[in-house]
Amino acid sequence: MQPSDPKPYWNTNVARHPGILRSVPEGCGDALDVGCGDGLLARKLTGRAERVTGVDSSPHMVSRARELAAGHQGLTFVEGDFLTAALPTAGFDFICSVSTVHHMDFEAALTRMRELLRPGGTLVVVGLAREATAADWAARIATLPLVRITKVLRRAHSPAGMPAADPHMSYGQVRSAARLLLPGVRYRWHVLRRYSLTWQKPAV
Repeated sequence: MQPSDPKPYWNTNVARHPGILRSVPEGCGDALDVGCGDGLLARKLTGRAERVTGVDSSPHMVSRARELAAGHQGLTFVEGDFLTAALPTAGFDFICSVSTVHHMDFEAALTRMRELLRPGGTLVVVGLAREATAADWAARIATLPLVRITKVLRRAHSPAGMPAADPHMSYGQVRSAARLLLPGVRYRWHVLRRYSLTWQKPAV
């Protein structure tokens, strides 16, 4: 952390940051954080990539991210709709997004990420979905005590002004759509009510 950062905070999104950072390819030149919020993950990415871009539709969050970016080299932020923002096609070696795709059209968002990724690049999406099957609900009920205890012990909270929305797609719908759009994608369900998609774009 740089001196300009506020006191570190934790929540179920931040819990996925270590795994995301481990997925950044060696020698990463350009990384993109979709739905960067206050820029916490983008700032962490500067230790793994030469240049990092964060994009978010919230003027408040982008303003805060820019304020906290002091001292971080190669870090820029774009305010705007990710689906239409001026970003270079095939311009990134690594793209990540945490709890953002449910704010957008899922298929359009994954298609845009796929287009912005360079051949051989890596995409990691962490998202929210809704329970729709008996198995989904059984998993949620079984893990609910652990989730609650973890949040209390870690004093989970989010930055002020962070936009929130309920997911419309089920876990099964996310998995099926992702497999169609990103052939070979790895789907994982995580205890703290998140799923992740990890995909490497073919080199040719």
